[in-house]
Amino acid sequence: MNIMSDDLTLELQEEELLSRVAWYYYHDGMTQNEIGTRLNLSRIKISRMLERGRRMGLIHVHINSSYGGCFALENRLQELYGLDEVRVIPADTTHDSTMRLAEAASQYFMSHLKTSDLLAVGWGATVMGALQKLAQTLSYRDVSLVSLTGGVAAYIEGVASGRSSQNVHLIPAPLLVSNPDLAQQLRTERHVNDVISMAKTANYALVGIGSVEEQATLVTTGYATSSQFEAFRRQGAVGDIIAVFYDKDGNVLDLPFHQTLVGLDLDTLRNIPQVVAAASGPDKVEAIRAAAKGKHFNILITDEPTAQEIIRGETA
Repeated sequence: MNIMSDDLTLELQEEELLSRVAWYYYHDGMTQNEIGTRLNLSRIKISRMLERGRRMGLIHVHINSSYGGCFALENRLQELYGLDEVRVIPADTTHDSTMRLAEAASQYFMSHLKTSDLLAVGWGATVMGALQKLAQTLSYRDVSLVSLTGGVAAYIEGVASGRSSQNVHLIPAPLLVSNPDLAQQLRTERHVNDVISMAKTANYALVGIGSVEEQATLVTTGYATSSQFEAFRRQGAVGDIIAVFYDKDGNVLDLPFHQTLVGLDLDTLRNIPQVVAAASGPDKVEAIRAAAKGKHFNILITDEPTAQEIIRGETA
């Protein structure tokens, strides 16, 4: 019997449970009685765990634990896809999943961004929510933002909060134009090219992952139509990152749609040292799995049910 191995396993399990309790209490605003009911623990046990977490330094203003989610799921996803890091937040059907994921992404960057870093960002509700929560941190550390695509309006909500204009660099062009020739002309226009070149030098990138369902952001914002999405699905598309679609193995599809985009492609995105993808939900499971297979990101932030379904699909 390996006593040291058993002790380590027990220690990790206890830290995972403590982190789960801390997330429910400090982020989701649950009472100790509510947490105890959910986890089948007494209120006194919950209180003692929170106090122990503070003494150990795992809990400060935010959850300060490398096991801030579900350790076993994080470890399994890292092994499956060769990821550098995974953050899995506990399951909760009573709070907005997008904002919970945005909070987790903001916490990741609070502990990683350094003074004068450059953060490249995609768009979507989770990314914009994370940027809003990061506004003070970005200003205090003099972190600059640069967009990964055109479409200025899509970024305004996230980049406007507490940011000075000299620290925000948006590609001055639409996300999508009417034909490939115009897109190519815009990509080579000096002001557009300067921002695209800057994005390539970012220390970190934060992106969402889109599904190919009709409620996808690209459809609801009018950049693509339901008919186009149906055609993409018939050609094997399972998801997109920064409006670039890929198949179940993560291979980028040869779509005329891609030739009309203004922004980085996924090969270029992959050259950014740390690409963080934040996504969750049953409609995104296949898209996340395929993007991980395609090595389109090396850090994943997701939630517990999504992580379980991703793993289940690989082991079925």
